[in-house]
Amino acid sequence: MNLPATQPATHATWLDRASRLSIRTQAFIDGRHVDAASGKTFDDISPIDGRLLGRVADCEAEDVERAVAAARRAFEDGRWSAQTPVQRKKTLIRFAALIDSHAEELALLESLDMGKPIDDALHVDLAATVRCMSWTGEAIDKVYDEVAPTGPDELGLVTREPLGVIAAIVPWNFPLLMATWKIAPALAMGNSVILKPSEKSPLTAIRIAELAIEAGIPAGVLNVLPGFGKGAGEPLALHMDVDGIVFTGSTAVGKHLLQCAGRSNMKRAYMECGGKSPNIVFADAPDLDAAARAAASGIFYNQGEVCTAASRLLVQREIKDEFVARVVEEGRTMQPRHPLEPGAPMGALVDEAQMQRVLGYIERGSAEGARLALGGRRVLAETGGYYIEPTVFDEVPREASIAREEIFGPVLSAIGFDSEQDAVRIANDSIFGLAAGLWTRDITRAHRVARSLRAGSVWVNYWDGGDMTAPFGGYKQSGNGRDKSLHAFDKYTELKATWINLKA
Repeated sequence: MNLPATQPATHATWLDRASRLSIRTQAFIDGRHVDAASGKTFDDISPIDGRLLGRVADCEAEDVERAVAAARRAFEDGRWSAQTPVQRKKTLIRFAALIDSHAEELALLESLDMGKPIDDALHVDLAATVRCMSWTGEAIDKVYDEVAPTGPDELGLVTREPLGVIAAIVPWNFPLLMATWKIAPALAMGNSVILKPSEKSPLTAIRIAELAIEAGIPAGVLNVLPGFGKGAGEPLALHMDVDGIVFTGSTAVGKHLLQCAGRSNMKRAYMECGGKSPNIVFADAPDLDAAARAAASGIFYNQGEVCTAASRLLVQREIKDEFVARVVEEGRTMQPRHPLEPGAPMGALVDEAQMQRVLGYIERGSAEGARLALGGRRVLAETGGYYIEPTVFDEVPREASIAREEIFGPVLSAIGFDSEQDAVRIANDSIFGLAAGLWTRDITRAHRVARSLRAGSVWVNYWDGGDMTAPFGGYKQSGNGRDKSLHAFDKYTELKATWINLKA
């Protein structure tokens, strides 16, 4: 389904491909597509225009039992877990290559399913997905065990062993990339995985299960259960034969899953949750135009449906009015368009419920005293899709809902500050601690402020830096554990200490 290399991808081209796309909607258990045991389905609606994409298997407790049993069998008989690191490495690299060769098909599924622009889906999400899978595959045989320091009469070994059966529950905003951040290191370490995609964006998860089999990952090692949190997610979190659960999503759901882990078998539980990330612009920022572009893209990219969205803009008061005006002008150029139109800066929000949630926050922002400087309205309603224009609030009270709660939409809250200490205090005054950014010419200030910010990622003089070589995760109620980098492997392994008496 790939386009010829010489053929430019136009709006008409993508629309034509969308009309001919074959969409899988069943669960994937023990190496094959199956209906939900109950026969139930749910409607998968495209946020682009409100049309039905398919009726997807609505998995529940009985399906969870089938998937866990298949994953446990696969783990215990060693069809994957007992393979050598080099064998698993070769398979994951083949898996990455297959994802790459199907990148346009998968990007189209992502765009149709959750509304993001096709350019972003293809050139950002799929590119990063391939990079994650291939990097992780290459890293498998670079992870060493340890020899403890001992005397001559004993030998101490520290070895990593796979946890066993991993449940991975992933969100709808970056469906395939977030799934890959979980399944790649879990598979690399020899675990079996049950992937539960969001009911709002299940299509790419279902599709890559087939590609996993084609790559050589044995049946039962990667299973996919589409469905809702109550029907499939919670039973996975409570299951006594699931050894670990990893999650990306809201803080409220993350807390609930932690409770489920404690109520069941004390399974290892790692949550990557919400954010309300501060983007701090000092008066001595090296390039205010670049900072304004980054401030706009940091909140409007992916329709603001990003856990690290730069949703709080903290600007030193002496430049605030001028800087916010620049951000507003940048925002005017980022109006939503049809996601299959190349170059669209924004697409549709994932569904009507999310659109109404965002509009509700916009209404509250005005009611709580913030000044609406840009946007605030639904647009393109005639398409049947769910679009909101870029929205900027200025003079936002620090206690306002839009300054404290995660909106997950294209809504920016601008707040003034007077001093470095004031900026750090405002930035850290949040239950979240996922990411933060700062803009300054002063290298000592950059180091000082970066160390003071309670966030898992801090970016200086740009937004959203990093790659697969660095860990990603948050402080406070933004979660625990880390995705990406070699540190991610820690979540999917147990450490075993073995002591050998050499005098025997």
